[in-house]
Amino acid sequence: MWISAAPWWEPIVRAASIYVALMLLMRLAGKRTLSQLTPFDLLVMLLLSEAVSPSMGGNDQSILGGIVRAATLIGLNLAVGYATAQSRSVERFIQGSPVVIGRHGTLFERAMRRQRIGRDDIDKALRQAQCTLPELELAVLEPDGQITVWKKSGESSGGDAASP
Repeated sequence: MWISAAPWWEPIVRAASIYVALMLLMRLAGKRTLSQLTPFDLLVMLLLSEAVSPSMGGNDQSILGGIVRAATLIGLNLAVGYATAQSRSVERFIQGSPVVIGRHGTLFERAMRRQRIGRDDIDKALRQAQCTLPELELAVLEPDGQITVWKKSGESSGGDAASP
């Protein structure tokens, strides 16, 4: 079937509604969802796709409806990209802000819990930065979910970070 019996605007509204709802849910899920997917995270992402698929399509199985939904999602993604490039406040809302999770050799357990960062993640970032906890100057959870570590000596370590 090429053409849907549904009104022309219905696939757009359905796709946009699901896009916005998933964007908000992913934002609420936190930074760790965006980076370093575990097998369980991947499973959730695949099942999430299957869960929302009927809501996006409704009874519309037409080719044109699928193309309109796909174009809507791509258009919304481009619009969000443009909006985040134009406005720092929109960028912070969509992508989040960096969070300090350790300073001067001390880890901030409360911030780590709030961001759902485990000690293993910190230890891995320290190893990658060739830094021990007593050498830690600053540890930051970046908006993309990566952990950036600076050594007390003032030399940057890990990723492509510069001295704070």
